[in-house]
Amino acid sequence: MSEWWTYRPADLLMFAPRTYWRLFELHNQALWPWPLLTTLVFLAVGLGLLRHSTPALRAGIAALAPCWALVAWSFLWQRYAAINPAATVSAGVFAVQALGLLVLSGASSLRTTAHPLRREIGLGLLAWALLLYPLQALVVGRPLVQAEVFGFAPDPTAIGSLGLLLCADATGRPARGLLWTLQLLAIVWCAISAATLWTMGSQQGWVPLIAAAIALAVRWHWPHRVDRQRPGPTSNR
Repeated sequence: MSEWWTYRPADLLMFAPRTYWRLFELHNQALWPWPLLTTLVFLAVGLGLLRHSTPALRAGIAALAPCWALVAWSFLWQRYAAINPAATVSAGVFAVQALGLLVLSGASSLRTTAHPLRREIGLGLLAWALLLYPLQALVVGRPLVQAEVFGFAPDPTAIGSLGLLLCADATGRPARGLLWTLQLLAIVWCAISAATLWTMGSQQGWVPLIAAAIALAVRWHWPHRVDRQRPGPTSNR
């Protein structure tokens, strides 16, 4: 028996990388063409946020809830858990995230952020998750049918959620705390996914980690608050 220090992280994987990417192919084929509709819906949300629309923010956060629930059930529980039992725990966390997003969308103090740059960075992350993340499959030599799509695959869903939540502010300790918690759970998932991808030998692991670092840095520099000086009609249009 080989000494324990001779093992590499990849030796501890319970599945082959090709098996992992095949899960996305089966997932996409089963749900097509819903990913296209979801992308269009969140592009419309992004356009609303460009106009500082709080109703668009509420609608976007509410629409995120079924996305996280779908990933929890259809991908993590039904598919990923078959090759990685730890995915059952992740499925539970995603389900909790879905519930939290639904609660946050109804918080009376929820508003779009008064920081233009933070909103722009958030929208950039959302656009990255919607439009660019699926194209990574082609960049690394996988077929497009194995692409990770926002709202249906965990990584782009987490990254897009971080972007959308960067566009939000809330007053009151409960709503503000929930907003922070939801971002933290998405950041933790990005870190876990990065570790998994690196263990698989995929340099794609840098992508969720960079997105998480951006979201964390932006929130640290511009903490949650609602600009009380901003006229009400503009922020609630």
